[in-house]
Amino acid sequence: MESKSPKDTKKISIKFSKLIKKGATIFLYGEIGAGKTTFVRFLINHLEVENNIKKSDILSPTFNIVYDYSIKRLKIFHYDLYRLKNYNDISELGIFEDSKNHIRIIEWPELIKPKPKDRIDITFSYLIKSKSRKIKITGLGKYKNCKFDEI
Repeated sequence: MESKSPKDTKKISIKFSKLIKKGATIFLYGEIGAGKTTFVRFLINHLEVENNIKKSDILSPTFNIVYDYSIKRLKIFHYDLYRLKNYNDISELGIFEDSKNHIRIIEWPELIKPKPKDRIDITFSYLIKSKSRKIKITGLGKYKNCKFDEI
């Protein structure tokens, strides 16, 4: 799908929010500035508004590595692994411990090995000759048959 503006990205993230549940692991791929954190901001803020919770200031966790957000009984962990150099740094974070009641959103997941088989990969890429972005959502494992292509 194509996003020509932040408004389009917001629409895509809202539709996506209706398809995810507790326990989801979401990997975000794309160059710096491609829209990963913007997508997460719209996603979390939409879930907060739907649950009558004041919108959070969603920042990139590049320097903190992780921010967490509580939305009633749901906890969302937003990771940014950009500054980490090897898998040992990542394994110390305990990203995949006690994962049934949380949603994990991970930017720059390239160093994670092995990758969980049940996950959603979202790739953000620039479209040549325009300011638009292509957003490709792929379900793997138990998410393979989710209707992400209908977003």
